[in-house]
Amino acid sequence: MNRREFLTTASVGAAFLPALARAAAVPAAPLIKGRAEHVISIWLGGGMGQIDTFDPKRRGDPAKKIAGSYYDSIPTSVAGVSVCEHLHRLAPLMDRVTAVRTVHHDVIDEHAAATNRMHTGRPVNGSVAYPSLGSTIAHERRALIDGVPPYVLIGYPNVTRGPGFLGARDSYLYLTDTSQGPAGLTRPDGIAPERQARREALLGGLRETAPATRDSRLTDYDAVIEQSLKLSSPEFTRSFRLDEEKADLRASYGGEFGQRCLLARRLVERGVRFIEVSHNLNFINGTGWDVHNGGIKQQHGLIGDLDSAVAALITDLESKRLLEKTLIVITSEFGRPPEFDSGGGRGHQGRAFSCVLAGGGLRHCGAYGETDELSKKIVRDPVSVPDFFATIHASLGIDYTKNLYDGDRPVPITDGGKPIAALFG
Repeated sequence: MNRREFLTTASVGAAFLPALARAAAVPAAPLIKGRAEHVISIWLGGGMGQIDTFDPKRRGDPAKKIAGSYYDSIPTSVAGVSVCEHLHRLAPLMDRVTAVRTVHHDVIDEHAAATNRMHTGRPVNGSVAYPSLGSTIAHERRALIDGVPPYVLIGYPNVTRGPGFLGARDSYLYLTDTSQGPAGLTRPDGIAPERQARREALLGGLRETAPATRDSRLTDYDAVIEQSLKLSSPEFTRSFRLDEEKADLRASYGGEFGQRCLLARRLVERGVRFIEVSHNLNFINGTGWDVHNGGIKQQHGLIGDLDSAVAALITDLESKRLLEKTLIVITSEFGRPPEFDSGGGRGHQGRAFSCVLAGGGLRHCGAYGETDELSKKIVRDPVSVPDFFATIHASLGIDYTKNLYDGDRPVPITDGGKPIAALFG
């Protein structure tokens, strides 16, 4: 660099110094922090139609190809907020609920990519394996007490639910059948306690003689082994004994999905931090929530199943004074357009759809955000997926502005999301 270039560069830099100083002097906005301790995340695989559930509009007609809701709407306990007629148990509880009606992303026609977006908060990236929401919360908050997993998945395992670059320590324990609990937690019949103790002593000896390592893959694996031994204890495995609950309470939750929600409540009581409950039960209508063509004709069965289970979960948690500590989240990969397809069902819509929050100590308002007359475009208060994730993190007191680290690479925890401030007191 010659003398003239040096002087030019220095003068330009000096001109920017006052602006930089002013920027540095502006204090960062105070973090929003809630008081929730647990999350029960309900996943509606396939794409719940917001216009047929939590954001109803004028009645449509699939036979005449008139766009609109498939069902009539009913009022709720919150003035001016209506829901689908098949959510009649939730309607009187909507003062404990907020349907966020303006969630949006740019994934439309790919279920796998949209599922990844709604679990990790980000687009698929070929170079970074992003952690799921459940794994991130497990990483930040761990289990509430020792001897239980921080993250339980009630449904089929999938990479989108996994820990990504955080590693095995922040992965999930999963089960698919509420009548049996997770496989592999109990010893085989041929392994007596004495034999198990000898195995653990042998493992301990190998660890003592092995050279020290800082390889996170190995230390995480050791941590998972240690946790698995704790999870085989009678104290934790008793969580899966749903027959301990009163028959009328179990009945109020409904079928298999409802029993999953009841199990989620029991896991909250045991100290599990994050539970995902899957509700893509295709046998009810043949298609689950992906209601193209004729699948929409039995969609009310799915909605009613969701209604009874979530209403029972809210009232049950409330009766045990756990609702303020437990954030219930209902998400799906995208929504549905108001128009009907050639078979009378609906396609996919990512530009405006509803996700639901309940409990968790939030200041609920029945519904947040506004869409147009057909729930197709956002009119007011858009909420990006990172914003929605930041709201969940904030409710748990997690710093939604911090970075996680993929090796030496900083990764913003919510991709720059900002919480919905109106939901915090």
